[in-house]
Amino acid sequence: MTDILVVTGLSGGGRSQAADDLEDMGWFVVDNLPVVLIDKVVELSGEAGGEIGKLCLVVGNARQQAGILGAVGVLRSQGHRVRILFLEASTRELVRRYEATRRKHPLSDGTSGLEEVIERERSSIGEVKAAADLVIDTTGLTVHQLKSQLVQLFGPDNPSDSMQVSVLSFGFKHGVPIDVDMVFDVRFLPNPHWDEVLRPFSGLDEPVKDYVFSQEVTGQFMEHVDNLLKLILPAYVQEG
Repeated sequence: MTDILVVTGLSGGGRSQAADDLEDMGWFVVDNLPVVLIDKVVELSGEAGGEIGKLCLVVGNARQQAGILGAVGVLRSQGHRVRILFLEASTRELVRRYEATRRKHPLSDGTSGLEEVIERERSSIGEVKAAADLVIDTTGLTVHQLKSQLVQLFGPDNPSDSMQVSVLSFGFKHGVPIDVDMVFDVRFLPNPHWDEVLRPFSGLDEPVKDYVFSQEVTGQFMEHVDNLLKLILPAYVQEG
């Protein structure tokens, strides 16, 4: 049965960022979903033939959140596993974020101040927060720190599975590929091109592989690269 996560919380609390992070972790995300459509979306996901194993429903501001607990209760009564993630931040932090982005608060009525609107929303969805399975205060968190918390809570059992590493070789005369994050210049290794016997072969052929990896300097280089990756890859995963 589909694992369902309902993401809600204060406007500006980090819902959109969390949605992006969860999507990166393999969740099927439906953003800005009205509560009245929750049951229909869950029903349709069940008709997807098992393709949607993890469903994330992001419910917006207080106007959209009315009835969310009732909808979750219905799903649970039907046997679904449903969790509620509530994202919030301090009023000072939310004011700072809105001032930085110059975006209008979705509940702004044009007459009330921003702090008043934030506190009004906080009060109106207090019941949802109280019923949430998980509450994350994003005050002071960077996007990487938030993602790290979400990976620990909702990511794969082995966090290292959340990073994919691709290794490729290229010729510098053709230029460095535009989508690389790390480049090792190995032009110091003995070049099989200068061996007349090996010249007709490419790096995909066993004779060339055997030649390159039989060199002492190749073994030393690979050992250092192995140690480097063992150090930095877990740090990359943790940083998000």
